[in-house]
Amino acid sequence: MATNVMQNQDPAVLSDRLGRLADLAADRGVDATLLTPGADTRYLLGAGGDSFERLSCLVVPSDRSAAPTFVVPKLEQPAYEAVPAQAIGLEFLTWVDGQDPYTMVADLLRRGGRTAQVAVADTMPMRHALPLRERHQAPQVLASTVTRELRMRKDAAEIQALREVGAAIDRVHARVPEFLKAGRTEAEVGADINAAMLEEGHTEAAFIIVGSGPNGASPHHSVSERVIRDGDVVVIDIGGPSALGYNSDCTRTYAVGDPGRDVLDTYAWLQAAQNAAVRAVRPGVTAESIDRAARTPLAAAGLGEFFIHRTGHGIGIDVHEEPWIVEGSDTVLEPGMAFSVEPGIYQTGKWGARIEDIVVVTDEGVESLNNQPHSLTVLPA
Repeated sequence: MATNVMQNQDPAVLSDRLGRLADLAADRGVDATLLTPGADTRYLLGAGGDSFERLSCLVVPSDRSAAPTFVVPKLEQPAYEAVPAQAIGLEFLTWVDGQDPYTMVADLLRRGGRTAQVAVADTMPMRHALPLRERHQAPQVLASTVTRELRMRKDAAEIQALREVGAAIDRVHARVPEFLKAGRTEAEVGADINAAMLEEGHTEAAFIIVGSGPNGASPHHSVSERVIRDGDVVVIDIGGPSALGYNSDCTRTYAVGDPGRDVLDTYAWLQAAQNAAVRAVRPGVTAESIDRAARTPLAAAGLGEFFIHRTGHGIGIDVHEEPWIVEGSDTVLEPGMAFSVEPGIYQTGKWGARIEDIVVVTDEGVESLNNQPHSLTVLPA
């Protein structure tokens, strides 16, 4: 079992997170939280792998007098040796093929007394969620109803990790002019970017978008064999984790050769929209107010119909996590929240553009973690 081990394994930090999870769950009428390996276990234990056909499940009772227990296949326990289990009060309960781990989890829940409701990991595979429900027939709710309150507010070490990986992706964007030239394919440019991301401090590229010409009008385009041409507008959206386990995500838009006056004028409105949204970030305002700040300039310019996605998403251990910066989100921004601000313009069949920074809410306002120029970077063909 491959396991992601994060650098911050301070027992005091991890113990505090487990305790706060228990308290938040109790406040919401949840009697235990069940987490299969993933971002939540990495956050709580400083390590976490993938979920396979054998059940691994962290059981966190909401009653602090009961110890959190990690039910894990014996063959996979060595992958978690880096977890400071004794220091954080974590118990391991191992099992071998032929035993029923779902009954083990159910027994743990019954041992804790009342379990009228349990929270299960949002990404728990159904192959595990259904057997757990069969063995212990308590109502299940999504664990994010609890964990979101913990993970949305980054502590100082998490923010520093985001700063460092943000600076790393800035260095990659600064190198894009080396790779982006007419006559090359998107895939060739993407391969060079991938290598640069590893060189500049990422452990991998979580995603690479090189959207040239009409491909730039597809927000989630990846790379293709399309040859980049003179006059193309190219959207480059890249990101991934550092060794600390926290992710970058930054988009800049480039032009190879002269893009034409229409592109330059339209892009100026996009730059104004992104700037307005970043300036609107501060404690006490709602997430949806940032979305509106981004849309207002584009709507005034008659470009609102071309902005077809939310303005942003939270970021941390996951590339996409809460808070969501979108109309209808009444989440009140607080210091420590980190998210993207990324309005875009997408003219189907023609071209697209996007500007994206990761920002952090501070006590006074906002800090941007990406500092490459926002203007359209025009490169020689």
